[in-house]
Amino acid sequence: MIYSAAMGTPSDSTERQRNLWAPWRMEYIDSLARPQEGCFLCRYRDEPQNDKKNLVLWRGANTFAVMNLFPYTGGHCLVAPYAHVGNLTDLDAATMTEIMEFLRDLQTVLERAICPDGFNVGMNIGRCAGAGLPGHIHMHVVPRWSGDTNFMPILGDVHVIPDFLETIHEKIHQAGRELALPKFSAAGRR
Repeated sequence: MIYSAAMGTPSDSTERQRNLWAPWRMEYIDSLARPQEGCFLCRYRDEPQNDKKNLVLWRGANTFAVMNLFPYTGGHCLVAPYAHVGNLTDLDAATMTEIMEFLRDLQTVLERAICPDGFNVGMNIGRCAGAGLPGHIHMHVVPRWSGDTNFMPILGDVHVIPDFLETIHEKIHQAGRELALPKFSAAGRR
């Protein structure tokens, strides 16, 4: 039995016991049913004029960093090569090195911007490994906080993002400028 906040009384409603309202997720759910217009990472790669709208943080010679539009936690970012490839063996040494440099710098900037206690950093290669975009490899950088695994993800498979993506985007850029990282010039890009 749970309590209805509106009525202040116990509720036996099965619907209330099983559903948590997260209407901002509808955009993602709807996008799964629509035919995809190619790879979103390639689209972001080809639209530098839309970097702010696409939440692209910065660009390098072979790689770029972007915030995840449907994050697991606030500040969840992706580091991707410009090349549309599905396997690490398809990347040259310069791109591999730049990906690692981006991961290092992204961790530093996120520590300054949003103060996480730790990070999950990883890559899913191939659909069976969990890759939602198996044709374009990318690294995930997921900020974590002590105690962030609470009843929400355990009972409801729901993750709470306590800040707007655009606000976090600006915090990351501000931290990059404060740290004097070359990627964060006055314009926010190299």
